[in-house]
Amino acid sequence: MPSLIPGSALGLNGAVAPSERIVLGGLGIGGRGSSDLRWMLPEKDVQFVAVCDAKKAQRQAVKRIVDDKYGNNDCATYRDIREFLALRTDIDALLIATGDRWHALASILAMRAGKDVYSEKPSAMTIAEGQGVVATARRYARVYQTGTQRLSEENFTFANELLRTGRLGHVHTVRAHIAPWDAAEMKYDWLPGEPEPPRDEVDWDQWLGPCPWRPYNPAYTRGGWRGYYDFHTSCIGEWGAHTFAQCQVAIGAADTSAIHYGYVNNPTGDGMVTKFANGAKMVLSRGDKWWHGSCGVRYEGTEGWVAIADGYSKPEVSSPRWLDDFSKVVKDYICRTQRPMSHVRDFFNCVKSRRLAIANPEVMHRSMSTVHAANICMWLKRDMKFDPVKEEFINDAEANRLRSRAMRAPWII
Repeated sequence: MPSLIPGSALGLNGAVAPSERIVLGGLGIGGRGSSDLRWMLPEKDVQFVAVCDAKKAQRQAVKRIVDDKYGNNDCATYRDIREFLALRTDIDALLIATGDRWHALASILAMRAGKDVYSEKPSAMTIAEGQGVVATARRYARVYQTGTQRLSEENFTFANELLRTGRLGHVHTVRAHIAPWDAAEMKYDWLPGEPEPPRDEVDWDQWLGPCPWRPYNPAYTRGGWRGYYDFHTSCIGEWGAHTFAQCQVAIGAADTSAIHYGYVNNPTGDGMVTKFANGAKMVLSRGDKWWHGSCGVRYEGTEGWVAIADGYSKPEVSSPRWLDDFSKVVKDYICRTQRPMSHVRDFFNCVKSRRLAIANPEVMHRSMSTVHAANICMWLKRDMKFDPVKEEFINDAEANRLRSRAMRAPWII
């Protein structure tokens, strides 16, 4: 008998054939993750099918977003990451947007299960976790993108290209924004315990994941974990996860980390000078003296400077004539690199091509190693020297012990 095949199944009328679609799932999609999800859902070659979260309310919220988008009730929900990864062999890629404590472990478990990963930042709690992400992506040949999306935005790309093409002359100093809240010196206590809800409402064991056991308190699950050593990477990691990556890519240090960290006697790390082997120095800045807006960077060379942060229509530059070439510089970058000005599109393109993403595991790990080393410098209150080849502090056993943290069974790498 004759059969009728819908055009969507053949990729007709603007639709993408099922064989060309990326099947996407999500893990721990809260506030920032919901923004990522809404950014990803309009991509025609992506189909979101399932979400896993320790909190029932969050699982249901994501399901509503997805089902409203597709006009059905098909988005599946899971509480246990182990069940999720074991059962959903159809999923090609995962959006991971948990709190900091879960990013690296979830990425590693997902890649071991054959998934490509888009992980929110900060993508590792320790240097050792970053090493684990790099090793796992390499061993299982997985595509990985960390959510430092400014590496795929026109304004920041233009600033990086001014540096790369020599218009700034010899760039001796770059400045990186760190978050203007919390501190580098984090809290080591914990919130008072309250009765745990039913596991289906909040699976507290899974929410904690690899962190030390702490008594349940609902404030943690509403974002109150920030500022605590158990769960956070400090004000340095909060925005430094973005700005360190931007600066290190710009100065040609995406595959290394800073070699010297100068302690500053304040609670935040504001003004710390880090130095790279190529002679460039990166200065941590908490305020807006050098830019206006969040996640700002500034590059200073012998021939001029450029500064950019969120909310700018165009970068600030020492020579306004450079802006006349803004569109050409960005187009030339796109042509040369074949990178889109969309971080999630770059990820999905790489899922299909198997190319390294722009914010690949090495870029993540090396910039996060600089974050962690800066934190350790602040915690131990002394200057540090770091060997980025051996990935260890020089002649400092106490600092080297802080390159990793104990992980609570069974949530271990």
